[in-house]
Amino acid sequence: MALERFGIIKFRGQDATVVGADLKLGETAPEFSAQTLEWAAFKGLTDTRGKVRIIASVPSLDTDVCDRETRRFNQEAASLGKDIAILVISTDLPYAQKRWCGAAGVDQLTVLSDHMAVDFGLKYGCLIKEARLLRRAVFVVDRAGKLVYVAYMPALGVEPAYDAVLEAARAALVG
Repeated sequence: MALERFGIIKFRGQDATVVGADLKLGETAPEFSAQTLEWAAFKGLTDTRGKVRIIASVPSLDTDVCDRETRRFNQEAASLGKDIAILVISTDLPYAQKRWCGAAGVDQLTVLSDHMAVDFGLKYGCLIKEARLLRRAVFVVDRAGKLVYVAYMPALGVEPAYDAVLEAARAALVG
């Protein structure tokens, strides 16, 4: 049974339960499964092997902050090069994600759905039990599979420190 922690985040003004333990810097990133926009199975680390990965966990692409964050990472992706993979994951259904990506012009990163099994949410300590949404967090995983950046946002509406995330990803390319 997964660890449950109550009161470390609020959802709609109420304390909520986060399922799974927070990951720590230097740990090996857990492999996870999710679905692509076409409902195909995707292994987060295996399918991006050899690359540095930025993994952004967001509650829903249909919210203002998630929209801004995903657009920002999409914009940054062009300048990062092909050795850095950016994965944005939510529990939105792939249909909704595909519609949102098309409307937003997001095509430089990989958007994944954790809807089916919430495998990512459980393994990365991001699942909000009551809402079955993911809490906002960002991870940078180096080519060897180690976590070189870990940030859990203190509230759902808080955006990540983009410059710090990008700096960690660039440093992992040469480190």
